[in-house]
Amino acid sequence: MQIDKLRGKELDQLFNAVLSLKDLDECYRFFDDLCTVNEIQSLSQRLEVARMLQGGNTYHKIETETGASTATISRVKRCLNYGNDAYQMALDRVKEQQESIENS
Repeated sequence: MQIDKLRGKELDQLFNAVLSLKDLDECYRFFDDLCTVNEIQSLSQRLEVARMLQGGNTYHKIETETGASTATISRVKRCLNYGNDAYQMALDRVKEQQESIENS
């Protein structure tokens, strides 16, 4: 994993802070303090690009709907194909949560 180069006390603290958040409102508040608006937009855009790639959408459609560059789309696709399967894991869990809410 590329992130292993960064592994340490500070990164552990960041990830533990994220894991400690209890709900969506706390996430909004934490990320508002932690990141710039552009950083938050970039992160959410990458997740949407991953979702759309998994849905079989073309680069053109993804670029048009998300505003992501082809470089970003390519990077996300490379992670989907050769990464740690974390996009898939996260997207599956979000989908399960949404379905659970809809079926309640």
